[in-house]
Amino acid sequence: MTYLLPGLLRRIIPLALACATALPLVACSQDRGASPPLEGAAIGGPFTLVDKDGKTVTWESFKGRWRIVYFGYTFCPDACPLDVQAMMGGFTRFEKSHAAQAAKVQPIFITIDPARDTPAIVGEWTAAFGPRLLGLTGTPAQVDKAAKAFAAYYKKGTPTPDGGYLMDHTRIAYLMDPNGKPVAMLPVDQKPDAVEAELAKWVK
Repeated sequence: MTYLLPGLLRRIIPLALACATALPLVACSQDRGASPPLEGAAIGGPFTLVDKDGKTVTWESFKGRWRIVYFGYTFCPDACPLDVQAMMGGFTRFEKSHAAQAAKVQPIFITIDPARDTPAIVGEWTAAFGPRLLGLTGTPAQVDKAAKAFAAYYKKGTPTPDGGYLMDHTRIAYLMDPNGKPVAMLPVDQKPDAVEAELAKWVK
């Protein structure tokens, strides 16, 4: 199950005003030259996590690059694979049509299930969606700090008799500019070409 809590609305009021639309959250349609829909929103901030090799990665590691940030988990049965497939499918199209601009973009997947998502597991899962997708994990405290910085809600579901569980979480792919500021939300609930179009609109 994935949904958007009322508390998150307070974090993204600028977006609500810009879009003048209701949830679920999707990227707004903007005319060229218009201000980014997430401009001024309190989204994004410092974090310290690790990649598939256990190497420390911080938010500052991406300074000067555009970033796509999605929070999910590898054991997700449906939502995360579908969202990331659309996200990376759109990015791959953008890479083919705008190679120079795509080279400046770093797609990032951050797990909200560090108990199960080890660096190796996250690395294997993200590799299935393409070599450009960077998977990150960390300690529960590190993951929680990153999620809060991006207003990403998550909660562990009720365990099943065999010990398995699902995670409730928000489903948002943020596009961040080279200074780490929020720009827009990519329409991962649509087809890859919609994601490609949104990237082409903002990444220059």
